[in-house]
Amino acid sequence: MKKWCPFATLPEQYIELKEIIDKQVEVAQPVLTEEHMEQINFTLIEALHTNKQVHLAYYKQGKIVTEKGFIQFVDSLGDLFIFIDDVFELKNKMRLSELIDVRLA
Repeated sequence: MKKWCPFATLPEQYIELKEIIDKQVEVAQPVLTEEHMEQINFTLIEALHTNKQVHLAYYKQGKIVTEKGFIQFVDSLGDLFIFIDDVFELKNKMRLSELIDVRLA
């Protein structure tokens, strides 16, 4: 049995309300200092060479996402890195400019 949803009686109305709520939760991409970007770079290189797990925080579509994984490849000139997700062991390509924070686990 479904419970009654007073504000979701029309599907179109529910979709538009969800979009409005999502837009209110969006955050702007943080601007990183040069010092913080250098620290991120050193941590990425250390994690790559020692094969240690890292906690990544990155900006994606108005949200800050955190994940755990292993760094597989870093290309600082091409603004790209590849990490393997801890949960599903999937390879993810990301831009270095989207990174907000990297910490060793």
